[in-house]
Amino acid sequence: MRFIASWIACAVATMVAVALVPGIEAVGGTYAGPIMCALALALVNATLKPITRALSLPLTVITFGLFLIVVNALMLEVASWLSRNIFHAGISIDSFGAALVGSIVISIVMAIMNAFLGVDD
Repeated sequence: MRFIASWIACAVATMVAVALVPGIEAVGGTYAGPIMCALALALVNATLKPITRALSLPLTVITFGLFLIVVNALMLEVASWLSRNIFHAGISIDSFGAALVGSIVISIVMAIMNAFLGVDD
């Protein structure tokens, strides 16, 4: 149940990012695209994100943690690519700047959604 609530929160956050960020568009349907991208993002966050965090630890320490925003943007780019090529539905990101702003929007909306849903309890 916890995974499904987190997946729903991520899907809603991705829909908000599609609506707010100019360089991000849904591919494969207004709802299906963000839902499939949220699934890919959950898989990427579970597998690749710990490795990239460990590899980027020196830069993260030097930048006082701000480099983690870049890591989140890279994970969003990877999830976008995976969702479009595996599920044939996802989100299309025009530039790295759009991915950076999109990852910030997704992080903020997911934090709010998780607080309301009580996922992090």
